[in-house]
Amino acid sequence: MVKNQRLYETTFIVNASLDDSQVDAVIGRLQEIITKNGGTIEALNKWGRKRLAYPISKKTNGFYVNLEFMAPSNVPVALERSFQLDEMILRSILTVVDRKALRAREAAAAAAAQAQAEAPQPSPPAREPLFSEPSGEKKP
Repeated sequence: MVKNQRLYETTFIVNASLDDSQVDAVIGRLQEIITKNGGTIEALNKWGRKRLAYPISKKTNGFYVNLEFMAPSNVPVALERSFQLDEMILRSILTVVDRKALRAREAAAAAAAQAQAEAPQPSPPAREPLFSEPSGEKKP
């Protein structure tokens, strides 16, 4: 991790009436802004089309996207400007991920890895016999 970079998280809503290729183009433009300014994409989560809680610009559905990235402090300014200028983005929020949240996330991942390592391996399921006993004969 570069010294002057921080972890940011942004969630934005793209107009759901766009095709999947157009939504991907909007996401690609935002990723390009981040990478051209010295940032790196950590995670991209496409939550998909969902109904909005209230209409935004007379739209009732939106395509939700969550993006985590490491970047210097000039990138959020450029990203916010892009959010304002792009008509296809209905709403957005950009936050700095708190250091306590990072430590908690790392601790949870370590605990999950340790629990998985300590868990006993499940035994293979019992198989039924290939041939059944003849109905007339009984075992002693």
